[in-house]
Amino acid sequence: MWELTKSFRFEAAHSLKGTTFGAASEEIHGHSFRAEVSVRGTPDPETGMVLDLGLLERSMEEVRKALDHKLLNNVEALGAPTLENISRYIFERVQHAGKITRVSVHRDSCNESCTYFGPQG
Repeated sequence: MWELTKSFRFEAAHSLKGTTFGAASEEIHGHSFRAEVSVRGTPDPETGMVLDLGLLERSMEEVRKALDHKLLNNVEALGAPTLENISRYIFERVQHAGKITRVSVHRDSCNESCTYFGPQG
């Protein structure tokens, strides 16, 4: 079994109410984000690839454009702009590209990340 991971970066702003960070979190502020999308599988005998990463890259670029330099509070279908919701949002928009096993979103400057493994069921 192999796992391939491809990442992209985006810059975005948000505000979050009701956190222990108080006013600092409630004010609009920005972060640099790094998202990683992982697929798992066995390489196809003909191509030698688990997934053509070009297909995944196309889907990831669409999502990057939807998030990059945006106010995340205004992104439709995202909900509250938390790491949890951002990772789910990305997963839902790239899952058609292949057997996506997880999406991780990192805020490296804050030493934070969140991983979404998809709906359990």
